Order: sequence, then structure tokens, then C-alpha cells
Amino acid sequence: MKSPVRVLLIGAAGRMGKTVVDLARNDPTIDIVARCDLGDPIEPAMKNCDVGIDFSHPDAITEICRSALRHNKPLVIGTTGHSQERRRTIEEAAQSLPIVFASNFSIGVNVLSWLTRKAAELLGRDFDPEIIETHHKMKKDAPSGTAKTLAEILKITQKMEKEVPIQSIREGDVVGEHTIIFSGPGERLELTHRAASREIFARGALRAARWIIGKPAGRYSMQDVLGL
Repeated sequence: MKSPVRVLLIGAAGRMGKTVVDLARNDPTIDIVARCDLGDPIEPAMKNCDVGIDFSHPDAITEICRSALRHNKPLVIGTTGHSQERRRTIEEAAQSLPIVFASNFSIGVNVLSWLTRKAAELLGRDFDPEIIETHHKMKKDAPSGTAKTLAEILKITQKMEKEVPIQSIREGDVVGEHTIIFSGPGERLELTHRAASREIFARGALRAARWIIGKPAGRYSMQDVLGL
């Protein structure tokens, strides 16, 4: 049997971090060898892992990328809400390292992205798209990273000049819901994904961590991981 993948988990005390820890306990292919949180130095922990998984805060990305580059370690980045400048930091690091950067690690959501592109191609400009996303009231960024990604797919596929309307709802403890509505003459089509548990994101991130080992430098999406 192959040795387990040694993971440095950054943001281990957060909601997603705790879920990753819980899942990894019962996964013989994963060994979380180090955990970092706000204020912890990332550099020493990065040295002794095979891959870093980041579910921390956008502010930490510069230090994470710097440490990964110094020790030549691949990264799985699941933190959302990065500014353009921080996204550039990730893009630059991906010229030297393999990085999976995804706004959503759920397998279902990534299939939804694929279906959204397909639907936009088939329905064409006669159908106006819009997105409704709902998350728990503790979620800081709005619209969600997933909604932004879906909007980007729609805009590119339909060659739209204007932005795709996104309605963001923050209520209760909703893990995550995304609906794409295509309104056409006399009919409408809706595609919806509902997350019932944070486990789906953690499971996807661990799958990405196993997949990225040994890949050439570049920025990869979860769709690359799934072969979509």
C-alpha cells in the first residue's frame, strides 16, 4: 500500500478545517501532519508535508504561496473572497507549482458548472440567465465564490456584455444552495444544487490533494481533478 499523503492543513480551527480533520481521521490515504491557524508560522510546517490545503483567510495567501514556493510543495486552495491582487499571487505561484484553486470542491457543484456551460451553449442568447445563491448567515463574502464562477461561465459562453444578475441570501445555517435560472420566451429552465453537509467540500479537497501530487506546475480546477 502507498504511504498516506502528508497534509498541512491551514485554517484547521475553522468550519471547513474541522470537517477536513474529521474526514481524514477515517481515511487511510491521508495523514494530517500539521495544522496552522491565525498567527501560526506556516514556514516550518510546510517543510514536512506533501501538500498544503488552505481553508483559512484570503489575507494569508501571500505567506502560504511564499512558503510553498520555497519548499516546492503543491497547494489546494479552497479559501474564497480573494482580491484581484491576491489572485495574481496565486497565478504567479502556479507558474512554478501545481495548484488546485477552486471556489467549490463539491463534485455535484462542479458537474453543475459543466451543465451550466452546456445549457448556455444550447439555449443561446434568447434565454437570460440569473443566479440565486443562499448560504448560512455567518458567511462573510457575497456573492459566493461559486456564484461568481458560474456567472463567469455564463458570461463567457453567451458572450454577454453586461454582468449576470446574482441574488445573495444569507439566512440560518444553510450550507449552500445555487440555482441558475434561464428565462426564455414562454419557458424557463432551472439548474439547482443543494449542499446538505460541509463534508462534500472536505471530501473534494482531500481528493484534490491526492490528485495534485506529482502533477506539473499550473493552476488546476476541480473539473480537472474530476476529468470533466
